[in-house]
Amino acid sequence: MPTSINPANGETFEEIAGHDDEHVQRVLENADRAYAQWRLTSFDERAVILRKVADILEAGQNKYGRLATLEMGKRLEEAKAEVKKCATVCRYYADHAAEFLSDKIHESDAEKTLVSYQPIGLVLAVMPWNYPFWQLFRFAAPNLMAGNVGILKHASNVPQCAMAIEEIFTEAGLPQGCFQTLLIGSSKIEALIDDERVKAVTLTGSEPAGAAVASQAAKQIKKAVLELGGSDAFIVMPSADIDAAIQTGIKARMQNNGQSCIAAKRFIVHEDVYDEVIDGFKQKFEAMTLGDPMDEGTDLGPLATKDIRDELAGQVDESVKDGATLVTGGKTPDRDGWFYPPTILAEIPKDAPAYMEEFFGPVALFFKVKNIDEAIEIANATTFGLSSAAFTKDGEEQKRFIRDLVAGGTFINRMTASDPRIPFGGVKHSGYGRELSAEGVHEFVNIKTVAIDSPAF
Repeated sequence: MPTSINPANGETFEEIAGHDDEHVQRVLENADRAYAQWRLTSFDERAVILRKVADILEAGQNKYGRLATLEMGKRLEEAKAEVKKCATVCRYYADHAAEFLSDKIHESDAEKTLVSYQPIGLVLAVMPWNYPFWQLFRFAAPNLMAGNVGILKHASNVPQCAMAIEEIFTEAGLPQGCFQTLLIGSSKIEALIDDERVKAVTLTGSEPAGAAVASQAAKQIKKAVLELGGSDAFIVMPSADIDAAIQTGIKARMQNNGQSCIAAKRFIVHEDVYDEVIDGFKQKFEAMTLGDPMDEGTDLGPLATKDIRDELAGQVDESVKDGATLVTGGKTPDRDGWFYPPTILAEIPKDAPAYMEEFFGPVALFFKVKNIDEAIEIANATTFGLSSAAFTKDGEEQKRFIRDLVAGGTFINRMTASDPRIPFGGVKHSGYGRELSAEGVHEFVNIKTVAIDSPAF
């Protein structure tokens, strides 16, 4: 049963009946009928609705932000910013989808040749709890503008966010069936992917979940886009602005209470500036206030669930047992809620969990290196490849990091961030495919070649 539990105190405040198989079939039928009409609408008609969605999000940012904070524990300030960002992506695609999806003229032996970008139908979105609005809207905005329709299977701990998203689209005037939420368990996903009315699937989540969804989609020869975990490197070299690197690195690690796939997690620091950087982190970490994410004075809220908190604590304890040095933190607070303190691990052995695994919470992992080659080697010594960041003012070092860091993105002298204007996604076990920008809207369309002799238009 989908359940809302306040991570700040562990109290259940809403239980919602899930959808049965009969309801699932009605949703699929509604989507199929809706697509037959929605695909024929113009970009201008779609854009009007997306702009109304943006208006609703902005007007309701406090309401929707509070809902996200209640269900998964992010600080209210961050939750409201997330809702505003969703409005931005809606307006971005309302403004640019027609350009991205317009016919492109090509040369061939035919008198007229073009590439046409056409919708494919119903796309299933399997979405996580950590950005309960943003993850969904960055899928929905481009796909609705492309003429597709969508079904959302959201994480079971954010059911009210899931229902609110469908209500937002309905309020904006999106035709019935074009976007629907299903409150179902993960065991129902396989049957949805197998259904012939579902043409593709996108998932943001864990590596095991991505592997399961991708393999099922492959059996049905359906397109899948995966955005999975990350253990992003944040490299600091001697030429960097060290104060900026420390400030940015702390923000990059602690965003969303440390629960972000693109959060900086592994801090790889040149030995010449290592002590200054780790001391700066330690000082800032120990000054942070843990507390109610609704309070303005809170620096760090709870983790989303007890299981997530306990898993993180276990990874830290096991890493220390294996020889890692606990610099600060590392002790679960004796209080209600799923809190974990800002923690730093250093001198991490290769066989410790902290060397290879993703730590999904407020734990910074430090590595000391002697040169750029060692920095790149450690940065790439992971199964993940979502993003990376490097702080250096040396032009040759910047070029090396851009060329040699194996990740879906490299950010120089700034933290990794998703932005509607630039493509987002990973390599290796962080997934495949891209979201956002023109690349994102092209993932779920039929890129159709058209060749005409004696063209009449």
